[in-house]
Amino acid sequence: MSDIILARVSETLATEQSLESLVRQLLEMLEIVTEMESTYLTKVDINARLQHILYARNSKQMQIPEGLSVPWGDTLCKRALDSGTFFSNEVAERWPDCDAAKALGITTYVSIPVHLADGYLYGTLCATSTDKKLLSNRGEQVLRLFAGLIGQYIQKESLVMQLREANAALIAHSYTDALTGLPNRRAIFENLTTLFSLARHLRRKAIIAFIDLDDFKLINDQLGHEAGDQFLVEVGKRLTASQTEDDIVGRLGGDEFLVACLSQSDNAAENGQLNVIKTQISASIAGDYWLGSVHIVYPGASLGIVEVDPSTTDADTALRAADTAMYRDKKGKQKTRFLPEA
Repeated sequence: MSDIILARVSETLATEQSLESLVRQLLEMLEIVTEMESTYLTKVDINARLQHILYARNSKQMQIPEGLSVPWGDTLCKRALDSGTFFSNEVAERWPDCDAAKALGITTYVSIPVHLADGYLYGTLCATSTDKKLLSNRGEQVLRLFAGLIGQYIQKESLVMQLREANAALIAHSYTDALTGLPNRRAIFENLTTLFSLARHLRRKAIIAFIDLDDFKLINDQLGHEAGDQFLVEVGKRLTASQTEDDIVGRLGGDEFLVACLSQSDNAAENGQLNVIKTQISASIAGDYWLGSVHIVYPGASLGIVEVDPSTTDADTALRAADTAMYRDKKGKQKTRFLPEA
């Protein structure tokens, strides 16, 4: 029997891909070895003072319900841990004050804590019966082995989750402008690829607006870099204030930003959508800014806006066209510097 159990354990560890599937296999094997009616894994929440039945195998009359949560202080498991009792087949006599044991008719009970590598108590691995049973040395060895395996698996799952979260955070960081929190240049180009694909699918054009903040160097030089950073953050907030789900707003770098969206029709230029978007962006950027203790009136940015057909134009070409349009706008307008107030 021991060889069969070991073979099944080896096979289970090699094939099971989740904690639940692993535990259910182990509970079935534990039932065979201990000859108990119910085998189950619990999780202990010390802070909430609760014990949760995570997974249970009930093969006979006794039913340990999965999902049940009970006060930790009322459980057999806590009594067993506190008294250092691993096994008892006289539960009613040993713990006469345990109402849960009475209600379930538990006569024989065996429990071992499941610890993680740092000694943290995760929960307990248990087996119970309404009949008076003996626990063999083999049964005790298997129970300890399974508790250790579950602890190691939980630890591994926790580490994998931490690695995934760290990787997701790293990816998010690599796609985010650290100052403004907007998508950075790398993210912008990936988002444009998605936007262009959607535009082709819907047979629509794409609109690209290239924004250059006039006199940003002057703001930095006269008011300091901290004020310049605050100005960039505020511009980012204003650009995203009216952003819709499919719109792209990002910081290309330095004092350059981008806004992109789908056209509302086949030709946005003819129906005036380009002018509307340009007016909206210009109006959102121009105006009053409080940069720390300094108040400025900012006249606005240079803006180049183009409509492109994604079926014949890629994102890089579209961005260059918008950049060129921005320089025409910068060159053609009268120079008006920002006005700082004391």
